[in-house]
Amino acid sequence: MEKSFTPNWINQAPVPGSFRSIFKYGDPNGFKHPNKKLYEELKNHFQLTDDDFIEKESTGNELVDIRQKPELSNEQINFFIKLCGAENVSAKEYERLKFSTGKTLEEALLLRQGKIEKITDLVVHPRNKKEIAEMVKYCNTEKIPVYVYGGGSSVNLGFYPEKGGITLVLSTHLNKITEFNELNQTVKVQAGMMGPEFEHALNNADKLYHAKHKYTCGHFPQSFEYSSVGGWFVTLGSGQQSSYYGDAGNLVLAVEMISPSGAIITKDYPAMATGPKILDIIKGSEGIFGIIVELTWKIYRYMPENRQYFSFIFPTWQSAVAAAREISQGEFGMPAVFRISDPEETHHGLKLYGIEDTIFDKIMSFRGFKPMQRCLFLGTADGEKNFAKNIKKQVRKICKKHGAMYLTAYPVKKWEPGRYRDPYLREDLMDYGIIIDTLETSVKWDNLHQIHEQCRAYVKSRPDTICMTHASHFYPQGTNLYFIFIMKESDRAAYLKFQRGLIDEIEKSGGSLSHHHGIGRMIKQWMPKHLGDNQVDVLRALKRHFDPNDIMNPGALI
Repeated sequence: MEKSFTPNWINQAPVPGSFRSIFKYGDPNGFKHPNKKLYEELKNHFQLTDDDFIEKESTGNELVDIRQKPELSNEQINFFIKLCGAENVSAKEYERLKFSTGKTLEEALLLRQGKIEKITDLVVHPRNKKEIAEMVKYCNTEKIPVYVYGGGSSVNLGFYPEKGGITLVLSTHLNKITEFNELNQTVKVQAGMMGPEFEHALNNADKLYHAKHKYTCGHFPQSFEYSSVGGWFVTLGSGQQSSYYGDAGNLVLAVEMISPSGAIITKDYPAMATGPKILDIIKGSEGIFGIIVELTWKIYRYMPENRQYFSFIFPTWQSAVAAAREISQGEFGMPAVFRISDPEETHHGLKLYGIEDTIFDKIMSFRGFKPMQRCLFLGTADGEKNFAKNIKKQVRKICKKHGAMYLTAYPVKKWEPGRYRDPYLREDLMDYGIIIDTLETSVKWDNLHQIHEQCRAYVKSRPDTICMTHASHFYPQGTNLYFIFIMKESDRAAYLKFQRGLIDEIEKSGGSLSHHHGIGRMIKQWMPKHLGDNQVDVLRALKRHFDPNDIMNPGALI
């Protein structure tokens, strides 16, 4: 029997010092290759054969070889060396490129071609907030731009150093919990602490802090393993369990921010009536006002033994949305993981999660849940045992009412272990000229279908483009739509034209410019139209107050 063809997916870490080592997502030794079903689907969709997967179009494994001297003077560079130590300051081109680069598709396309635009002049790893305060003061005097790098997972050109300057890497040293308060159920955490280390410390609070209980941070974005606590907050991120725990902006009680106009330390009361909240002004500011160095974070009891799992298949997208709205407005508690996929995402998801052709697939088909019409719902419930059980009970009742079939815990348990690994598919596909990217938006229940239909129509107007959509962050008043598109394209200009057209369509159809990815430099040109001139003028006035010389992440957000 002839052995089926498998592309030569890369299974080795990127060559040290290469472009790929910069743009590759996540763990250098982390991989998730398209399974056989997904590979066959992509071939069929793009009219490709196995021959098209023999030679790679690009890998980016070429060594970074550039000569760009810092535009800072020797005197300025020596200031940072003297302040932070020579081992914490680098002017090497590779380091400067690495810490100037996020994880946008646009950046990956450039680096695969060996093209380099602006890079930071100096990379600095501050050891404490005193050093940061000294640097901000000095940079304000010298008018040196300052950018902040946490985990590097920005997907909106959030720290691209368009005006040169220095990049501060917070995750190297400012990565600890500085205070654990079980009585208040809060922790103070340095902004550079990464997700896994933060969650591990809280899960082991009984051992590390002699706490009575174990705890969780409640925030699990897809970038969880490669993003920082401060980054979550300044971009207004949402985690995959946000429907229960809340978005990053809801999880922070107070912050300490260092700005050119001075330090801001907000109060950590659970509520205050002392005028407009400065904390709310800082939320989502993306580094344009100052540098968040410490946050007071709400924590929740960690009770994985109580977690309830459930999955359903709906006959249509309309019925899945109707059930999701009723659950969100049911006032019996919210699921933690709460995710509904539209027909096209369900079609591909059943392949990706290994559910297609299983007994579940056969039963679905037998009971009339048709491919490219049916919609998958994945869910979990957290909290106290009876609370979690009741959520599952109520969800099951509502889903049944809307014509859904219960699929047991199997699909969500197939999804859960790999939920942080889907981005690893990008490098495999781009090696062969297939690109995968995302845009997301906040919607209300009364305009969800309009936005979904208009944006899908735009994506599908480009021939042979896959458009998968899900909603995964729910509120009584609405949800989000997360568009994933896959296309055969290697031309950066053609892709950017498509991407900007979709952002335009999202805005025109009534969606927000972003639900949880932030704005950065990628979307800022739509901000005046979307928010209105008066609101943008308020943001500009705040910028002038905190940062009169425009040194803090210049060019981002507004």
